[in-house]
Amino acid sequence: MRLLLVEDDRMIGESLVRGLGDDGYHVDWVRDGPAAAAALADPQAAFALVLLDWGLPRQDGLSVLKDLRARHSLVPVLMITARDAVSDRIEGLDAGADDYLVKPFALAELKARIRTLLRRQEARATAEIVHGTLVVDPVRHEVQLRGERVGLTPREFSLLRVLLSRPGVIHSRAQLEQALYGWNEAIESNVIEVIIHTVRRKLGAAIIENVRGVGWRIGQAP
Repeated sequence: MRLLLVEDDRMIGESLVRGLGDDGYHVDWVRDGPAAAAALADPQAAFALVLLDWGLPRQDGLSVLKDLRARHSLVPVLMITARDAVSDRIEGLDAGADDYLVKPFALAELKARIRTLLRRQEARATAEIVHGTLVVDPVRHEVQLRGERVGLTPREFSLLRVLLSRPGVIHSRAQLEQALYGWNEAIESNVIEVIIHTVRRKLGAAIIENVRGVGWRIGQAP
């Protein structure tokens, strides 16, 4: 799952990238307001959640948040800041933050708040996705085929969900890579083919259709 971290403190940023990466999150890290605005304006980024520091260089986090909500984006935002006054918390929440965490904080608490926000977002976003005898539960990250649970890795699940979210639409390699990996992650040239191969092996060869020279789309319902 891809997160955007907006934090100018190198020590905190490196610690969060490492700690969240240990839990399987793919973290893209930017360090100032304009870089955050550019990342959030990228239609291919599809961040599941934003960790946003208030005190940023060049453009503060509150301004970034207000601009994001002005574009009617519903991506969850967890504001992280040293500002601990009640009035500051109210201002951040009123500007559109979904949660507010004061520095210093425990990594375990941050992870718990992230899980809570993601569960809340998943519950709002969609119910089960049904494709023939294939049932995908985005909230529990579970997949069933003909009533039997099938174990998928996080990236296999993410790829399947991306394809199911837009039936009939062909997704290019670049689009799938952007959905599954962070900016700073090294991506092997055949990684998408490998993930597709394992999904087909678990769910059936026809579940993902290759459109030669263009990309992939969800295939026939099993």
